[in-house]
Amino acid sequence: MKTKEILKWPLIVGIVIVLNLFYLYAIKVAYPKPEYDNFCPKEQVVKKIGTEAECLEIGGQWREDNMRVKPVSVYEGEMVTIESEGYCNQNFICSQQFDDARENYEENVFVALIILGVLTIIAGFLTMKAEVISVALSLGGVLSFVIASIRYWQYASDWTHLGILGIALLTLVWLGIKKFKE
Repeated sequence: MKTKEILKWPLIVGIVIVLNLFYLYAIKVAYPKPEYDNFCPKEQVVKKIGTEAECLEIGGQWREDNMRVKPVSVYEGEMVTIESEGYCNQNFICSQQFDDARENYEENVFVALIILGVLTIIAGFLTMKAEVISVALSLGGVLSFVIASIRYWQYASDWTHLGILGIALLTLVWLGIKKFKE
């Protein structure tokens, strides 16, 4: 009897972890993330852009502050001259487009994980007779909320942070009242 009690916690932890890994891989398969190379293809030959006009024409960002040190001559050894050339970030616009697509992707994954978490918590309530499964599903749903929030946190505004934390707190209090009400 004692062995059965001890073994239920590893089973619960296993279900919680595998459930969330399943959710993450299901999302990955059904909704692939944006790839940088699809926005900024790698060129076989990268041409040096020497002027601001050429840089802007290809959608780049020109920077004037790139300092280069060049020797005056091979024979003078330690004498150097500092030359200010500009630098062109040729992937500026496509990188911004990739970042926008990645943010949109993370927002959609956030919504999917929240929905899956809610459904999992509901399933936890519906399986109250199977205590181990009920606890595992409830904890799995809460972990899904945590994973969703962590993934989307860097993109969310302060108000969204506040909303996420408020909803999480209300959900946990509601769960505590519903699950442990006697």
